[in-house]
Amino acid sequence: MGSSMQIIADNIQITDPRISQALDEMDPLPIQDLARQCEQAGADIIDINPGPLTRDGEMKMTFLVEAVQEVCHLPLSLDTSNPSAMAAGLRVCREKPIVNGFSLGPAKIEKILPLASRFDCDIIGFLLDPTGRVPGNADERLSLAVQLLEALHEKGVEPERLIIDPVLVPLMWEDGPRQAMELLTVIRMLPELLGCPVKTVVGLSNLTSGRGPKEKRRVMESVYLPMVASAGLDWALMDVSHHHTVSVARACNVITRQRTFSWEEVP
Repeated sequence: MGSSMQIIADNIQITDPRISQALDEMDPLPIQDLARQCEQAGADIIDINPGPLTRDGEMKMTFLVEAVQEVCHLPLSLDTSNPSAMAAGLRVCREKPIVNGFSLGPAKIEKILPLASRFDCDIIGFLLDPTGRVPGNADERLSLAVQLLEALHEKGVEPERLIIDPVLVPLMWEDGPRQAMELLTVIRMLPELLGCPVKTVVGLSNLTSGRGPKEKRRVMESVYLPMVASAGLDWALMDVSHHHTVSVARACNVITRQRTFSWEEVP
C-alpha cells in the first residue's frame, strides 16, 4: 500500500503582524482564531513559529502552545532556535509534537537535537552544511543526510525520530528549477541510502518566496505538490489558507495511497 502526505499548517508565525502583536500583548484570541481556521482548512499538524524568542522565551512559547491547545486538538510542530523556549513548549504539549528542527551546526546538535529523546518526539533535520549553507546538488544533500543520521547516533537519538527536510529553494534562484527537480531525486533515494524507512518534509512556500504575482505563486505550489507526493513525501509544510492547494494535496493522497478508488474521497 502507498502512503499519505500530511499537511502541516505554517500559518502561526511571527512574520504575521497579528501573531506578533498577540504575542507582545499575551492575547490568546488572535492566535486561537488562526488555529481554528487551520484545523477547519484541513491541517493535520499546526506549526508554531515565534522566531528566536530572545526575551521571555519560555513564557511566550508556553503561552502559544497552551493558547492553541485550548481550541484545537491537532498535534503541534514547534519552531524556534531558542533551546530553553523549545523545551518549555514541548513540556506542555498534549499530543506528541515535532521539533522543528536542527541542522549540522554545533549549537543545534548540542542544544536542540537531544530534546527529541528527552520529550519522546520526532525531530526535523535540515540538509544544510554546518555553516547553514544550502547544498548545490543531490549528491551534497545525500551526504548531509548521512551526517544527520550520524549526529543522531552520537547523541543517542533513535534514527526513526528523524524527519528529513531536503531544503527547497526559491524558483527565483538562478538554479531554482534544477534544484526543485533534484529534491525529488533526494526524497526517492533516501531510504535506500540510509538503509531504513525515512520520513520527509518540505516547506512548500520556499518554492515561491521572493517577488512574483500571488496567483502565479499559488499555481507553482499546487503544481509542485503532486511531484513531491509521487516521490514519497510524508509532510508538506504550507499555508492552509490556500484552499485549492490543500485540495491538491488531499487529491494526491487519493492516488498515492493505492486503495480502491472512490470519488467520495476526492476533495
